[in-house]
Amino acid sequence: MLRRLEELCNLNGVSGDEGRVRRYIKNIAKDYADEVWTDTMGNLYAHKRGEGKKVVVTAHMDEVGMIIWGAMDNGLLIYQTQGIDPRVVVSKRVVVGEKEIPGVIGAKAIHLQSMADRQKVLPHSELFIDIGAKDKADAMKYVERGDYAAFATKWERYGRDMMKAKALDDRMGCAIALELLKNTYDCDFTAVFTVQEELGLRGAEAAVYNVKPDVALVLEGTTANDMPGADGHQHVTKVGAGPAISFMDGATIVKREMFEALKKTAEEAGIPYQLKQAVAGGNDAGVIHKALSGCVTGVISVATRYIHSPCSMASVTDFENTYKLADAFLASGKFNEV
Repeated sequence: MLRRLEELCNLNGVSGDEGRVRRYIKNIAKDYADEVWTDTMGNLYAHKRGEGKKVVVTAHMDEVGMIIWGAMDNGLLIYQTQGIDPRVVVSKRVVVGEKEIPGVIGAKAIHLQSMADRQKVLPHSELFIDIGAKDKADAMKYVERGDYAAFATKWERYGRDMMKAKALDDRMGCAIALELLKNTYDCDFTAVFTVQEELGLRGAEAAVYNVKPDVALVLEGTTANDMPGADGHQHVTKVGAGPAISFMDGATIVKREMFEALKKTAEEAGIPYQLKQAVAGGNDAGVIHKALSGCVTGVISVATRYIHSPCSMASVTDFENTYKLADAFLASGKFNEV
């Protein structure tokens, strides 16, 4: 599973450009599912027929990144993005378009900045991608408007129990969902790999109507703020403390029975867990739980530092225990009790 996560993280799949990730997942899922298909939005479905409740596990394929709007006369590329703090991108390496043209995100050198410049965060509108082009015409030989730009960071294991990469949110969920597909549970089971989650849960909004699940389990990477200067209640989650079970976030209030069932599963299986301690942000559960006549939805997340940046970080053990918790919940049949 860890090798698969490495391969998934090293693929580029900015929101709206998830094709590489989808093809990789489809090639694996077809060996374990009864049917695999893709909808118009680009969501990928892997269905294992069974009796009983319809249970869906979701993970989103997309990662934060940029889209190219054009080039300036000097050959620097103009981009748009969403969900990325501009403070974390200056001087970071990216690749642009299908040919993965290498580039660097640049800004005015500090020597040339005014005192006012130095006291503010330079917005994305004052940043650019430099691919080494001599002018606009030269740049447009290699890049087209609408091309996507992804961070060039590669997955790497380091320290005693840590890994760092781009796109841990949510390739960790994708790798876990693929592993769950290998198993058989007493339900009608579908793993859904959604698109454009980072742009407002767009893929999941369509996917829930295609599956019409009774119960949904969302697998995510979530914010860890276990940093110096932050009190315990401000950590949101803590790396190394186990899978994070949500009772509420900015888009969802989890049904109490589902929340308790996930906790009970962890306790019975001896899996360490933590509770997410902030209600900010959201994930695919935000649209799934209120679709149709309502769908019981739970969320299990992997604590991730530096999320939505060129390089995030998570615990290998947390990742593995998140799989164990999802598997134990499905194997126990507790989805019938919620």
